[in-house]
Amino acid sequence: MLIEKEHPQKTEYLLEVPEGQHSDIRLDKYITSFVQNASRNKVQKAIKDGYVLVNGEQQKSSYIMQPGDKIEISLPKPPPQEAKPEAMDLNIVYEDEYLLLVNKTADMVVHPAYGNWTGTLVNGLLHYTQQNLSKADEETLRPGIVHRLDKDTSGLLVVAKTDETHQKLSRQFAKKKPERKYWAIVWGNPPDEGTIEGNIGRSPRDRKIMTVLEEGGKSAVTHFKKIESFDHLALLEIHLETGRTHQIRVHMQHAGYYVFGDKTYGGDSVRYGPNTGSRKKMFENLFNTLERQALHAKTLGFIHPGTDEFVEFNSPLPADFQEVLDKLRENCKPTSNYV
Repeated sequence: MLIEKEHPQKTEYLLEVPEGQHSDIRLDKYITSFVQNASRNKVQKAIKDGYVLVNGEQQKSSYIMQPGDKIEISLPKPPPQEAKPEAMDLNIVYEDEYLLLVNKTADMVVHPAYGNWTGTLVNGLLHYTQQNLSKADEETLRPGIVHRLDKDTSGLLVVAKTDETHQKLSRQFAKKKPERKYWAIVWGNPPDEGTIEGNIGRSPRDRKIMTVLEEGGKSAVTHFKKIESFDHLALLEIHLETGRTHQIRVHMQHAGYYVFGDKTYGGDSVRYGPNTGSRKKMFENLFNTLERQALHAKTLGFIHPGTDEFVEFNSPLPADFQEVLDKLRENCKPTSNYV
């Protein structure tokens, strides 16, 4: 069991070894297996510096965990690094004095964070706008960023230039007003349309990924409509009612419609149908063509903060996504049977 609490200056964790669990696991290794982004060296230093207590007392990293042990961890947060402007090619599809729309490529992280302090969209935007971005999330290294896309998801993002714009857009997203439509290639044969519901939170088995939880987590609702069917695959238009971390990928995995190419959530192997001969070779080529999940934020609509009018933007599919789709249309016959 892991309970995590965020504070402005620190992150607290509470771990408890289940009764009846007997092992030879060291304290540092046990913590590392549960806490996200915690390297062995980082955990050992935290233990040495007194930020870890076992049953209310300090222990060494080599302490062997016992059933019923309660581990309290209080890790101070390092001061955020300053996001610096960096020149890079950005696909700006619209811009005015209030905001801009960028079509993000699939290999780009949105904002600086652990493991990605440079080369992010924010770094490029700071250079492009000459640091003319909203400051609402400046302390968390997300100036201008109202919503996010996963690193390997391509598509449209709206970016705020002023604090007032940021606040108005954030309220819209909080009230689920923006129109967000994604295109995805998924495994299986989903119905013509449907809705997937299920609370999403961090997996208790692997804190680096998200999952659908029976208890806890945050409510999430995903609607989909089938555009085309192929041999054990389908092209979907997906509409988000909520915006949770990895929501589409997690909900699709939960429903058995793994997003094609998704290495984290099981879409990077042949999920349905035979995996032999020419079909196996074809999918190997497709996976090499699209080295990420087949997920693209295609449509974004919202009330413009400056004009109070509804605006909607669309983006074309990127080349790698389009190439896979073309090959599926050419080589995979439509099917209505889910095997």
